[in-house]
Amino acid sequence: MAIRKDRVLIVDIEATCWDVKPPPAGQQSEIIEIGLCFYDLNQDHVYGKRSILVKPVVSEISEFCTSLTSITSQQVEQDGIEFEEACSMLVEEYLARKTLWASWGSFDRKLFRKQCRRMGLSYPFGDKHMNLRKVFGQLDGHRRVGMIEALGIAGLEFRGRHHRGHDDAWNIALLLQHLARQHGLDVIRRHM
Repeated sequence: MAIRKDRVLIVDIEATCWDVKPPPAGQQSEIIEIGLCFYDLNQDHVYGKRSILVKPVVSEISEFCTSLTSITSQQVEQDGIEFEEACSMLVEEYLARKTLWASWGSFDRKLFRKQCRRMGLSYPFGDKHMNLRKVFGQLDGHRRVGMIEALGIAGLEFRGRHHRGHDDAWNIALLLQHLARQHGLDVIRRHM
């Protein structure tokens, strides 16, 4: 399947979490927010910031999770959609199977795959994934740094609330834009 060459879909998820390991009995990490935006390679433009809240099926949003993300059970119950519907949106509205997608690290990719397998759903993305944490480390010589630290290294300020998917996705897109400006678009295109 041909991959779009004009843009990258940036994704950041938030998942149910607890302040103890392992999670409480019967609980497991489950996606509760998908933050999205695009980086347009031709226009050097970040756009389309969006938050999709997702209703958890097998876990509850803990007080710790709410304090970290600001996402409440009430919000998700009122404004959230089923995970299957969110996956369909990614395929149909965001053309996720035909678009290079990027995230900070591999957590997002792994949890998406795991949750899709567990629920018997098709994975909504194509095979082309860009781990920006890894790329940033290779290009700027800073291995295993967090997104906030990477922004500081790049001379950028975080915008929004950390651990909200749409804000984190936006800041990750700004890091991608920074890398493209510093090192050229081939940094991205070699992943397509």
